[in-house]
Amino acid sequence: MSIENQCIQATNFSFPHQTAFYRGKVRDVYTIQDKLVMVASDRISAFDHILPRPIPYKGQVLNQIATYFLENTRDIVPNWLEATPDPNVAIGKACTPFKIEMVIRGYLTGHAARVYKSGRRTLCGVPLPEGMKEHDKFPTPIITPATKAEEGHDEDISKAAILDQGIVSESDYALLEQYTRTLFERGTAMAAARGMILVDTKYEFGKLGNTIYLIDEIHTPDSSRYFYQEGYQAKQAKGLPQKHVSKEFVREWLIANGFQGLEGQPMPIMPDDFVWSVSERYIELYEQITGQSFQKADITSVLDRVEQNVESWIDNNL
Repeated sequence: MSIENQCIQATNFSFPHQTAFYRGKVRDVYTIQDKLVMVASDRISAFDHILPRPIPYKGQVLNQIATYFLENTRDIVPNWLEATPDPNVAIGKACTPFKIEMVIRGYLTGHAARVYKSGRRTLCGVPLPEGMKEHDKFPTPIITPATKAEEGHDEDISKAAILDQGIVSESDYALLEQYTRTLFERGTAMAAARGMILVDTKYEFGKLGNTIYLIDEIHTPDSSRYFYQEGYQAKQAKGLPQKHVSKEFVREWLIANGFQGLEGQPMPIMPDDFVWSVSERYIELYEQITGQSFQKADITSVLDRVEQNVESWIDNNL
């Protein structure tokens, strides 16, 4: 069986009581009455492009990691999640999303490192210390928000601009900052207990009535970067690359094959062996970060499985 036949590339379900459908980069989202049904597909995106080939078990990994962390952070902030009737499905409250992502960075890595290397010493209005090298830890984690683009690239934005443009009220933004820092502290502690470093991540929030909810996924390899604690200091001292688990290695493969999402660049096609290696990296992170053995779901008729499990939940709950 081909890789494509074992993956969820796209869904086109028609559920009872369904009123809307939205396809994101990775998730297919169905609105059913006042609930959202999020199906985590096996699509993978990089440089704001969906890559041609899906990754086996990726959606299951993302959904189950997000569920694990949502359940372990309910004491910090209420969240949208109510049920996971299928390994690839999350169901919960339909909130009105804030149109920003709260990005928080503990280390000079990824986008922050690229900005720093260009000579700039501010990011989203936040000053960056002099004398840092790639993957160094910031004295205090920095919050570097991004606008949530409907299409194309998310854009960096400063706190001042968010408030000036009225994207978020001052009182709500203060709470988003507080939640972001506290969630990152929890994620950092949970990662450290498993021998990992939570490098950076992003959180999305929404509102229902007067209550702010944490929505979408958290602390997954699609929304976060992780280093291994072991060897981190020695590698920094020698200027060596850090061992990490994130989508960054997919971006690096694309760059090495001539693609950075720029106009006119042809999209390279990942060979089977690389696709399976990406799958293994996702599963590795699941097991490393949760301390649980990953149980591969039956993917012989994966779309039928998902549809039946969601319809069963709807029949029993709505």
